[in-house]
Amino acid sequence: MEIDTEINEFMPLRVVVFLTLRSSILKGELLPGERLMEIQLANKLGVSRTPVREAIRMLEQEGLVVMKPRRGAEVAKITVQELDDVLEVRKGLEILAIQKACERVTPEDLEAMEAAAGEFEKLVNTEGSDLALLAEADVAFHDAIYKATRNKRIIQILANLREQMYRFRIEYLKSSGIRQTLVEEHQEIMQAVRNRDVEKAVALIGEHIDKQQQEIKASIEREETKP
Repeated sequence: MEIDTEINEFMPLRVVVFLTLRSSILKGELLPGERLMEIQLANKLGVSRTPVREAIRMLEQEGLVVMKPRRGAEVAKITVQELDDVLEVRKGLEILAIQKACERVTPEDLEAMEAAAGEFEKLVNTEGSDLALLAEADVAFHDAIYKATRNKRIIQILANLREQMYRFRIEYLKSSGIRQTLVEEHQEIMQAVRNRDVEKAVALIGEHIDKQQQEIKASIEREETKP
């Protein structure tokens, strides 16, 4: 497993290591249940053990790392409660965003949505597409909707939520069958926005998020029942 970092001379080293590890966890590069070995991580990042230890404590405070007896630090597993908390907030914000997008969308906004939806579909139909690229294309589609709101606060708040969503988005995109469903959902949502059909757009975005929540819950439950 490779971990890339850019050393920022204006940040304390522990913060640089924290942000690097946090990004790796959220992107699924460090997997749930994976042990975080201080010496190994220090060697990969080219730092001493002290900033790694401090970063792990910070990750523990965020709930992304747990300490296990006789095992030490490991990446926290995704829980149903965490999923529900994040998606509950996201659903409310996405509904607000789609309402405003229907009112304020421009031809340029629709072009951006079409381009993002097209890129996502292209990746879905390309064998062996990288999960991270699929996730980025999905993010780009939703970002185009947010931009169409012309509301800087909505855009900012949803951007802040993006990282917390990343782990769930990657988990959801693991299923190839779901990817094709998402292609169709993107097209339906985009058509509703194009028609400025607020009621239909709200219903579609709600179903879009509800399906994600149900599928990831099922995945979590399957993992929990494994021997």
